[in-house]
Amino acid sequence: MSDKILVIGEAKDGILRNVSFEAIAAGKKIDEDAEIVGVLCGDGEIKNLAQEMIKYGADRVVTVVDEKLKAYTSEAYGQALMAVIDDESPNGIVMGHTSIGKDLTPKIASKLQSGLISDATAIEKAEDELVFTRPIYSGKAFEKKVITSGITFVTIRPNNIAPLERDESRTGDVNSKDVELKDVKTIVKDVIRKASEGVDLSEASIVVAGGRGVKSADGFKPLYELADVLGAAVGASRGACDADYCYYSLQIGQTGKVVTPDLYIAVGISGAIQHLAGMSNSKVIVAINKDPESNIFNVADYGIVGDLFDIVTLLIDEIKKIKA
Repeated sequence: MSDKILVIGEAKDGILRNVSFEAIAAGKKIDEDAEIVGVLCGDGEIKNLAQEMIKYGADRVVTVVDEKLKAYTSEAYGQALMAVIDDESPNGIVMGHTSIGKDLTPKIASKLQSGLISDATAIEKAEDELVFTRPIYSGKAFEKKVITSGITFVTIRPNNIAPLERDESRTGDVNSKDVELKDVKTIVKDVIRKASEGVDLSEASIVVAGGRGVKSADGFKPLYELADVLGAAVGASRGACDADYCYYSLQIGQTGKVVTPDLYIAVGISGAIQHLAGMSNSKVIVAINKDPESNIFNVADYGIVGDLFDIVTLLIDEIKKIKA
C-alpha cells in the first residue's frame, strides 16, 4: 500500500471518542486501498487505547507519549503531530471537527501550506473526483468541495459518517515515537469540570435540550430525569444559559456546540435561527412548547403543544413503563 491516510484520534477521560472511529471510516472513503495510520497523543495511558483504533479499521497506530500531552494544548499537540506527519508523509489527514480539531487542524494546515476542508458531513466519489459536503450559512445551505492538489486534509462532523464495524480479530502494530517538545509555554495543571457527568453532548445519539421556557435551574431537573431514562445528553439554548439556568458548556447553537443526534427533543425552546444552526441537522426533531406559533415547530418532525412540565413528566412515566 503506497498511499497513506493519517487519522488523528482523540480521547476524553481515558476513552476514545466515537468520532475517532468515524474518522477511520472517513479515511477509508477517501482511499479504500490506502494504509490507515492512527495517531494518538497523550500520557502513558494513551497506549492502552491504540488497539481499539485497530479494531475499528486502522492498520497500525503511532503513539506520542509525554506528560505535557496529558491535557490538550495546541503548542504541544502541534509539535507532536508535525513530527509524525514529517515521518509518515501521508497523502491525507483526517480528524474530528471537535473543539480540539477546530483549534489544531488550521494550524497544522498552515505549517504544511495545505488546504483544509472543515466540518465535512459526507464524502463521496463523483467520476474521478472526491467530493466533500459541508454546511455553510449556519446550516441553511450546503456546499461541495473538491481538493485539486496536495494533501487531502479534512475534519468531519461527529455523528455523520458511520464507523466501520468493530472487528475483535483485527491486529496491527503499535509504535511509539519519541518527540522532544520544545518551548511549550502553556501547561495545563488541572481541569475542573462544571458540566454534569453523563453522555457526551457532541456525540450523543439522543439529546434533550431546554430553553427559556423551563423558567429556572430547577426547571432543568425533569429534563435530566428524561435524559437519564433515555440514555441521552442534556443541552440548552443560549437563552437558558444566559439566564443562568445551566452552564454554558451545555449550549447548542451558532456560538455553542453543533449536534446531529438521531433524536433531538427541544423543550421550551422558541427556535431562534442561532439555535437552529446547532441542531437542525438532527435526524428526528421533537418540539415541546406551549406556543403553537413558535419557530421551532417549523423544523420539527413532531410537535407537542402544551405545558412542558406536564408533558415531560408523562414522557418519563411512559418510557419507564415501556422499559419495565
